[in-house]
Parts: sequence; structure tokens; C-alpha cells
Amino acid sequence: MQNEIRTTTEVKLLTELSDEQLLARALVGDEEAFTALYRRRQGPVFRFALHMSGSTHIAEEVTQEVFLFLVQRGRDFDPQRGALGAYLFGVARNYVRRALERSYSENALSASVDDEAPALLVEHDPAEGIARHQTSTAIWKAVLSLPEHYREVVVLCDLQEQTYAQAAEAIGCAIGTIRSRLHRAHDMLSKKLERSAALAPAISNVAARCLS
Repeated sequence: MQNEIRTTTEVKLLTELSDEQLLARALVGDEEAFTALYRRRQGPVFRFALHMSGSTHIAEEVTQEVFLFLVQRGRDFDPQRGALGAYLFGVARNYVRRALERSYSENALSASVDDEAPALLVEHDPAEGIARHQTSTAIWKAVLSLPEHYREVVVLCDLQEQTYAQAAEAIGCAIGTIRSRLHRAHDMLSKKLERSAALAPAISNVAARCLS
């Protein structure tokens, strides 16, 4: 009973630690701290890779690579330069790019969108059934068709809800660049979705939330 209480207390304490504190403990051999950090950040990293690639296979592969990188090179992270979450998105970004270069032909992004669309749904999407599927498919075909440097700012800022500063850190550019790319990306997406929105009114509402 005492062991169970101790374990519960330790788990609670770990969940209260910041990402940076968990990493510091993990780097000196605390496996529970690493597990807590993985559970906290695995989801966002996976969704980022999924949104960027349109492939669950690549997203799973990238997620594993990111945390393996963290084990091997975690001491390279400098908390003075920014948050660990943004750092992990930056690492994931590089692995996604490599995976796409290695595994995708020119038409790969569009080829798998219909199959992957259910996994790419925006959380709390109000559309249901066929409308839900049509909405997610139309949006994600549009997002995945964007040039990479526009797609990544939409994924980071609109979907991962990163600040401009965090997105700039992940990508390695100025905040002003993030702002201008996001503005341009929204314009491009709006035009791409105009025809789809006319055919399926449900798309308009979801797209408006995604692009706001």
C-alpha cells in the first residue's frame, strides 16, 4: 500500500514538472521522467508530423526518431533559447522533410489524403458522417497542397496553436516571416477552398475556424 502511495505521489510530482525539468532529470537517467515527457509531448509531435506529411506511417516514424534524438542529443537543447516544445517541433520538421524526400514521389501527398483524412480531422470538428469526411478531406487536400514553407506555418500556428515566436523558433526564422507566410497561406487556402465550400456548406464553417 505504501509503495502504491509513493508511486502515485511520484507520478503526480512528475506531471507538475515543466518539460525542461523533466528533460534534465531524464538526461541523468531518470526513466520515469523521460516517460512522463514522452507521454506529454508524443501527441503534439505526432500530429505535427501527420499534418505535415498526410501519412500516419511517416508520423509514427518521425515521432520515434524525435524522441530517440532527444535521448541521444538532449543536451544540445538550450532552455535559454526557447521552450522544449518548439525545439521538438523543429527536430520533427527536419525528420518529416527527410522522410518525404526519401519516401514520397511527386504525387504522394495527394495520393493518400482520402485514406488518411479521418486521422487528420481538426479536434472538436462539429461535422458528422459524410459531411465530416468531406470537410476534412477538402481541407486537408488544400493544406497538403500548400508549398512546405506555407504548410508548416499553418500546422504550427493554426493547428498546434503555437505563438509566432514559438513557430519562428521551430522553423528558425524571424517572427515577421511567420506572420507574412501565415497571411499568404491563409489567402491561398481560402482560394483553394472556395469551390469546395460552395459544394459542401459544412466546409465553410470548419475552414473559417481553421483559418482564423
